[in-house]
This record gives sequence, C-alpha cells and structure tokens, in this order.
Amino acid sequence: MFARQAFRCAQPLKQTIRNYSAEAAPKKSNLTPIYIGVGLAGLAAGVYRYNSSAVAEPKERAKVFNGQDWVDLKVAAIETLSHNTKKIRFEFEDKEAVSGLPVASALLTRFKPEGKEKFTLRPYTPTSDEDQPGYLDLVVKVYPGGPMSEHIHSLAVDQRLAFKGPIVKYPWESNKHNHIALIAGGTGITPMYQLARQIFKNPDDRTKVTLVFGNVKEEDILLKKELEELENTYPQRFRAFYVLDQPPKEWTGGKGFISKELLKTVLPEPKEENIKLFVCGPPGLYKAISGGKVSPQDQGELEGILKDLGYNKDQVFKF
Repeated sequence: MFARQAFRCAQPLKQTIRNYSAEAAPKKSNLTPIYIGVGLAGLAAGVYRYNSSAVAEPKERAKVFNGQDWVDLKVAAIETLSHNTKKIRFEFEDKEAVSGLPVASALLTRFKPEGKEKFTLRPYTPTSDEDQPGYLDLVVKVYPGGPMSEHIHSLAVDQRLAFKGPIVKYPWESNKHNHIALIAGGTGITPMYQLARQIFKNPDDRTKVTLVFGNVKEEDILLKKELEELENTYPQRFRAFYVLDQPPKEWTGGKGFISKELLKTVLPEPKEENIKLFVCGPPGLYKAISGGKVSPQDQGELEGILKDLGYNKDQVFKF
C-alpha cells in the first residue's frame, strides 16, 4: 500500500528587474533623428519577431493511422532482447509523422502465410511513445506454432508488415482513477506499460500505480529497464512486484505464480474510492486472476482471485 504523502508544488522563481541608470544626453546633431529612427525601427522589428515567435502555434504532426486503412511499414532495426523476444522498429514514410494512437489502444497486424487463402491477424501494443515521430516499436515474443509471432521474428531489415488501427481498449484521461493496479503476465505487460507511461509523462496526472508482473524466468521480464526507471523516478506513486515461476537462487522477489496472498497485500483494497484493476496475460493468468473475456466487447463475469478478494466487475478491466 502506498503511504500518504503531500506533494508540494515548486514555487516560481522571483523575477528580478534590473533598473538601468539614465545615460547622459547625447550632443545635438543633425543625424540624431536618423539614429533614433533606425533604433526605433530595429526595436519594432525585434518586438515583432519576438511576438511572432511567442504566439506561433506548434505544427500539428500528421498521424499515420486513421482507423480505416492498412499501412505497410518497413523494418528499420531489430534488437534481440532474449532467446525468444525481439524489439522491432518500424519506420514511417513521413519521418515527422506520429502514430496518433490514443491510450490505451493497440494496432492490428496482418500477413498471408504462403499457400493460405486467408490473412493471419493479431493485435499488438507498441512500446514506443505515441508522440514519437518517425517510427514505432513492437516487443514481440515468439511462440512455437504462433503464425504471427513467428512471421514477425522472421522479418529482416527493409521488409514490411501491414498495420491498421487504432483499436481502442480503455480510453484514458488524466486522473480518471485515484489508484490503478496492473496485473500482467509475459507480453501482457505491453498495454500496461503504455498506460503507465502515459500517466507519468503527464505532470498533471497524480494517479498511483501498482504493478504485479509474473514471468517464468528472470530473462523473460520485458521492459524491465523502463519499469525500473519509472519506479526510481516516482517511488511514492509507482511500485512494481515481480514474480518468477523459475527464479534464480539469488532472486529476492516473488516465487511461483501470482497468488491471492500477494495481491491481497499489495493491491488497493476493494473499498477504496475510485480504483481500477487491469489484467492482461496468457489464458492461464486470466483464469486464475479474473476470469476470461467473452469477446472484445464483452468483459464477461468477474471470477478467480479478484472476485474472492471482494472486488466487483466494475473495478476490473481485462485487456
């Protein structure tokens, strides 16, 4: 649980106005009016330039995705994160454009396997900032027999993948909830990180965030560096708890699966005002924690550990 702490706003610096002493009046000269005229003209030009720059509106960047059209993006870079996970960077044709995705949302990907008549479609949540111009990043774990993950892992630089979106999952606005909890497993961390990043990049958003993240091995913890940076920067508002099914000997975090005892200890209590719990991960995690969704439009009934702990359906969202 979070300790209550008052947050003090930084006080604006006091501005000091320096008064200049009047200089001695210049000697009379027939050129004085010219100097004055030139000086006033320069001053006016300077004021005009200053005011023009001060009121200039920032240029609105083009958005790559409009919700209707498929967009083919070229692979610009590939980074291997672990034995089964890669970060793939896809570049935009317009280097000044942004994805335009709202938080929280995903993109649909598609390709047609060789010898097949139908496209394979899968949603992915980019891990790059929605306002990042020029590219987006996907963190993709390959699953044996998973046609899309295997296809994406097979891509080389300069090859392309088709995207469409956004697929809006949970429309977020600043301070929508006082405290949220993110319960994730494996690649289910990607929409959770998207949401947390949006909260902490907004200086007006004071939402508290608790993350519980389960994985098999330590090397499976995706976005660990980014999550640790958030925790170190906002220690009073962001706390992360990691659970490993196969931890190393020196592991000091949770062991086994995400348990009722852990969630009861670290989550905001059901009776707290204006809280929201988000769940995302493999089918086994949904079954144990919250129960699964019926469809993208139907969240289904709340089941599992969260129901046993006293939360209600309206307090939980299943990505």
